[in-house]
This record gives sequence, structure tokens and C-alpha cells, in this order.
Amino acid sequence: MSLVRFFANGLDRRAGLVIAILIAVGVAVPLLNILAPPSSPFHVPTYAVSLVGKYLTYALLAVSVNLVWGFCGILSLGHGAFFALGGYAMGMYLMRQIGTRGVYGDPVLPDFMVFLNWKELPLTWYGFDMFWYAALMVVLVPGVLAFAFGWFAFRSRVTGVYLSIITQALTYALLLAFFRNNLGFGGNNGLTDFKDILGFNVQSAGTRGALFAASALALALGFLISGALVSSRFGKVLIAVRDAESRTRFLGYRVENYKLVVFVLSAAMAGVAGALYVPQVGIINPSEFAPANSIEIVIWVAVGGRGTLVGPMVGAVLVNFAKTWFTSGALAPYWLFVLGGLFVAVTLFLPSGIVGALSGLTGRERRVRAGRVGRALPGPQAAE
Repeated sequence: MSLVRFFANGLDRRAGLVIAILIAVGVAVPLLNILAPPSSPFHVPTYAVSLVGKYLTYALLAVSVNLVWGFCGILSLGHGAFFALGGYAMGMYLMRQIGTRGVYGDPVLPDFMVFLNWKELPLTWYGFDMFWYAALMVVLVPGVLAFAFGWFAFRSRVTGVYLSIITQALTYALLLAFFRNNLGFGGNNGLTDFKDILGFNVQSAGTRGALFAASALALALGFLISGALVSSRFGKVLIAVRDAESRTRFLGYRVENYKLVVFVLSAAMAGVAGALYVPQVGIINPSEFAPANSIEIVIWVAVGGRGTLVGPMVGAVLVNFAKTWFTSGALAPYWLFVLGGLFVAVTLFLPSGIVGALSGLTGRERRVRAGRVGRALPGPQAAE
């Protein structure tokens, strides 16, 4: 009952509307792709299902970053690592499902291991032939890494730009490690050529629709968890830590414990986003650990609206849609300049992001309208 009450506290009318829209999109898009004929104006192409599904996983990743940065003040430039670790966990499961259908036909070893003359499966790959184990690792591996990192960083009271640099260094260290062939994760080529997931062809329209629906549902759940957490007493302490950490610590709160809990939860959400991303894109390689990716995630959150619940999702979708549009034509070499200019423009002119600015405008309109109504009402003497 307490868990139901916890989620109910974060489910106001606006949050309910957002969740309803996400669920509706998650159901409607796959159905329109499968049931509507290609000649119909309501038909959704298969490429669009995969593309928007990828956007939904990015939106969940942005929600996870906003949870630590927007509501707790922890500017993490390493969440791309948690995203990639979740993706690798799912990729390892998908590779184990290939079996004898690989190029070399080995029933146990993935193709890249056969090519590199591996004689037996590494210990780190054991258990990934079972979906439940892979799903557990999707959450556990990023969560354990975040716990180990946060335990030392937060108890050492590392904050601000120093913490951001350390998270960036963690991501870069993992990038270098996963590039090594002897680590057993595919080296610079990564993991690809996936065949099945839970026995279903990963390339079929039905499977892609199911992955799209799962991404929409995961995003709705992540949004609900964030809203419930922020609305709770725990969330109020997080906001106090963001706004005045020293004062919150002086009041007797163990600030490092609050930071650690939200950091681990955020990392687990990022891992889930990565796991849903991989089967829809069809590949996972060390480039996902690139420090630039983690910086780009922060830009999504800033553009949409840091410290708002809907803003990170809006920012992730809009920025990645713009990226797709720019990089598909002759303007591809200029995308990074556009992205940097967008971040500078938002910082200067929309410091609260798109959603934050719109919320400010609507709030100002309500106050103006309330003031007009107040002036129109008769005073006490006139009413008599």
C-alpha cells in the first residue's frame, strides 16, 4: 500500500496525461505499422518505428540524467557509460542467441571469439544465454559501478566541476578498456549481427513493434518514478541538496546517502535505456562510451528544461530529430557546430530550457489573469 501511495503522490493530472500519451503512442505506432497498408496515410514505416524507438530510449536516458542533475545538482558527465554497460549486457544476451547461425557456426562462442582464436567462453559471458540473467545484469552492472563510484566520491565530498571531471574520466577509462580485444567484448567492432530476442526474429515487424512499445512503457515508468521521487519527502531533501548542500548538511541530513541512492537509481535507469536501444539499433560498440556522448546527453536535458519532469524527454527527442535531419544531408559536417550553438543559445536566452520557459509564461499569464480578476472584483465597502 505504501508503494502505491508513493507512486500516487507523483501522479497528478499533468503526469497522468504524459503517461497516457506515452502509452497511446507505444500502442498506436506499432499497430499502424503492422495493420495499416503502405498506401494508407496512417501507415508508419518500419524505419520510423526503429528511429522513434531509439528516440524513446534517449528520452529515458535524459530522464535519468535529469534525476541527478536537475533535482540533486550532480552534473554527471559519465552517464553514457551506464547506458553503454546496459547495452552491452543486452548485446551479450543477443550474441548468445545466435548459436550455430553465426559465420563460423560455433554453438557457444560468438564469431569474433572464433576469429580471435578463443578456445572457451570467458567467465564474464556465463549466464547470458538466459534472458532473466541478462535483464538482471542490465540493472545490476551499472548500479554496482555507480554505487562503488558514488560511495568514494560522495563521502570524499567531491562536488562541482571536480565530480564532473571524474565521471568523464570514468567514461573514458571504460572506452579504452572496451576497445581491447583481450577483454572479450568484441573490441572496436563491438557486438552485432543479432538474430533473435526471446525466440523472436529481431528484424521482424512484430518484434520491432514490441521493442517500441517496451521503450514507451519504460519511459512512462521512468517518468512516473522520477515524479513520485521528486514529490516525496526524499525528493524535497534532494532539491535542498541541489540548492544549498552545506545548509542541508548542517541541518543533520546525511547528504552523501541521498546522493548515492539517487545516483544508483539514475544509473540503473540509464542501463535499461541502453538495453532497449541495442536491439532496435542492431549494434553496440565502444563508441557509446565516448565522452562526447555524455556531454550531448546533458545538452538534451538543458535544452528541454533541467529540473522539470517533461523537459528532458522533449529535449532528447527534439535534439535527436534535428541531428537526424542535419546529418542526413549536406549539412552533416556542421552538426556539431549547430549543437554547440544550440546549447549556447539556450544557456543565454532560455536558461530554464524550452519547457521551463513555457511553464514560466503560462504561470505569468495566470498571475496576470488573477490580478485582472482581483481588480475587477468590488471591494468590501462597494460590496455592502
